[in-house]
Amino acid sequence: MLKEGERLDELNIKNMAIIQHKDKFRFGIDAVLLANFVTAKRGDRIVDLGCGNGIIPILIAAKTKDTFIYGVEIQEEMVDMAIRSVAINSLENRIKIIHGDVREVEKLLGYEKFDVVTSNPPYMPLYTGFEKKEEAENIARYEVYGGLEDFVKAAFKLLKFGGKFFMVHRPDRLVDVMYFLRKYNLEPKKLRFVHPYVDSKPNLLLLEAKKGAQPSLTVLPPLYVYERTGEYTEEVKSIYSKESLEEE
Repeated sequence: MLKEGERLDELNIKNMAIIQHKDKFRFGIDAVLLANFVTAKRGDRIVDLGCGNGIIPILIAAKTKDTFIYGVEIQEEMVDMAIRSVAINSLENRIKIIHGDVREVEKLLGYEKFDVVTSNPPYMPLYTGFEKKEEAENIARYEVYGGLEDFVKAAFKLLKFGGKFFMVHRPDRLVDVMYFLRKYNLEPKKLRFVHPYVDSKPNLLLLEAKKGAQPSLTVLPPLYVYERTGEYTEEVKSIYSKESLEEE
């Protein structure tokens, strides 16, 4: 099941694991925090846009019941890795990984058929300088195959009226995020900033938007990742071990 250069990493929840490549882009805490930020009901149909190696669909499947999750990814190598990770966790009846472009996602999945859409999109605009030589790393970090607007537009197309869009991004793109959400009738409802330490600036934001909702934004208390000792805070530790994302 593993190919050259790959390893199997445990996810510390329900004996789940994921395949990662030592030289390819690997998931970070932003994916874990986003998966935890999601709320879903039993029976929800979910899509993760730009699913990479499948980390968010796998975590959501582990923490929900009777949901079905599609993962859409443009990189063939990552699609292959994600499909094998799904199989390793015996989640073929809960997760389907699709090789496709988010800019044409409606051709793959149709219009307005989903309750929840999630995305951990590339954070950096093109022409801001590639920092990595590895192509997979560049595609994951930079808007090579679709920018922020493309991901928001895709979520709009996929969601039913009243459906929810959950996204993680960077605070310096907050104005762009809000602008595109409003443009595509996805009203921002919850916003939470993530800080490395108590006295540091936020380096991530978590946002929930709802299709067709009335304006009313709740800014949640900040999430702090590390203690002064460098260990995870108690909240982050609880996130890594949290067993459920389902709404009551």
